[in-house]
This record gives sequence, structure tokens and C-alpha cells, in this order.
Amino acid sequence: MSGFLFALIACLLASLGARDQVLLARLTVAQGPRPLLLAVALISAAATAAFAAWAGARVLADLAPPLRTIAAALALLLAGGEMLLLGPGKPPAEPTRSLFAAFLVLAAQQVTDSARLLVLAFAVGTAAPIPAGLGGALGSGAALVLAWLAPVLPARLGRARPLAGALIALIGAVLLVR
Repeated sequence: MSGFLFALIACLLASLGARDQVLLARLTVAQGPRPLLLAVALISAAATAAFAAWAGARVLADLAPPLRTIAAALALLLAGGEMLLLGPGKPPAEPTRSLFAAFLVLAAQQVTDSARLLVLAFAVGTAAPIPAGLGGALGSGAALVLAWLAPVLPARLGRARPLAGALIALIGAVLLVR
């Protein structure tokens, strides 16, 4: 249960102002609130969270219990680094109306974002990959729904992202040296 709850909260907070949330908000502003676009974004978030949970299960099976903390700490360091270094980028010049293209771009961004790295960290750290994946999918999905409902909000929330990234990286560093 703790893996689910921690992953849900952490992924919700890490997804605020993230690349996928900002992209969905920009597409919503450009095209209007398309329910199918939101559905595609939620499917992408669920698929990438499931992939991160699967990767966590694979790592979990291959590591001895003392090494699991190190693997989780490294995932936290990577998540914090992603939040510190990668911003949402420029808005697309000609946003496509293709749902498949939107799915591909969102999935590509989500596979390497901090929320999926947090799912991996919680899957390994709590030895509960399925609850961590479910919590991560719900947390990321909630952030995407927020971007679809209030598209001006992600840009404002993105300003706190480097501070949150530094905090996550610090937690990972403390776990690593402990």
C-alpha cells in the first residue's frame, strides 16, 4: 500500500509542470479541449507507468535486498536531474491534430521523465512494482487531467520544478551515501 500511495503523490507532484503536461496544455489551447486527446494522454501515461513498473520488477528480481536501496537511490538521482535539467521546450510551430502522433510524442517524453523514474524507484525500494505502477499512472493521469482542464496552470507550476528536482536528487544522494 505504501508503494501505491508514495508513487501516486510523488508522480502527481513530479508531473506538475513536466514536459508531457505542458505539451498537453499547449495542444489544448491550440485545438480546444478534445476528449480523445485527453484519453490518448492518459493511455500513454498508463502504458509508460506500466513499463516503469515492469522495469522495476526486473531490477527487483535481479538484486539482493541491500542493493535495492542503491538502485532506488540512483533512480531518484536521475529523476531529480531530469527535473533540474530538462524543461518543457518550445511550443510546436504547427501542432498536429493526429492522435497517434500525439501519443508517440507524449510516450517518448514520458518514458524518460521524472515520474516514471519515481515509479521505478518506488517499485524497487518498496518491493511492490504493481502498486507503484498503479499509483504512478494515477498520479500522472491526474496531472494530465489538470492540464486539460486548466491549460494555463502547467506553465505557472513549472517554476517550482527545479526546486522539487533538487529535493528529489538530495533524497537520492542521502540514500546513496547512507
